[in-house]
Amino acid sequence: MASKFFLLALLALSASHALASDPGQLQDFCVADKTSQVFVNGFACKDPKTAVVEDFYFSGLHMVGNTSNKQGSVVTAVNVAQIAGLNTLGVSLARVDYAPYGQNPPHLHPRATEILTVLEGSLYVGFVTSNPENKLFSKVLNKGDVFVFPQGLIHFQFNIGNNEVIAIAALSSKNPGVITIANAVFGSKQTISDDILAKAFQVDKNIVDHIQAQF
Repeated sequence: MASKFFLLALLALSASHALASDPGQLQDFCVADKTSQVFVNGFACKDPKTAVVEDFYFSGLHMVGNTSNKQGSVVTAVNVAQIAGLNTLGVSLARVDYAPYGQNPPHLHPRATEILTVLEGSLYVGFVTSNPENKLFSKVLNKGDVFVFPQGLIHFQFNIGNNEVIAIAALSSKNPGVITIANAVFGSKQTISDDILAKAFQVDKNIVDHIQAQF
């Protein structure tokens, strides 16, 4: 009897591991067919015979982004939306430009781990673990330093100096997604009730209304 239970447990563990893993590539590539009407988890593949070199190419990361916004930063993404050939490959890239004292505000990537490399300047970065610990891991990064933000965890970057900063981020998804916390909580369509937010943040409703008005 014990051996049966052990076998069932082993089979369950194997099945859960298989379901939790991305399927392996069954062909050399799967260039996204963005005109397809077929709804799949991602993009349907176009006929490999119609693939061209431009499906695997992007130019623009050498260009400085426009950081003249409230946060003082801009992200130039290179994911499957820019390179159709990234479809199914599980990787993407981004350039992040920061104005002096600019920030990439607290946000998360629901589908990817991020590894960030500072090319110029210094950044104060960090991420917060999940409940109940909510522990902050943070560090000042200088040119050439690398930092990892685990998938799904809230993280941020802040330019601590009066010079512009450039960083490159690699992400473990063709389409990592991004949820900026303030935008999602205070700028949702439709808005979340100020009663709910006032209770969640333990502040007066007038403060919530004022913050929501910024979005």
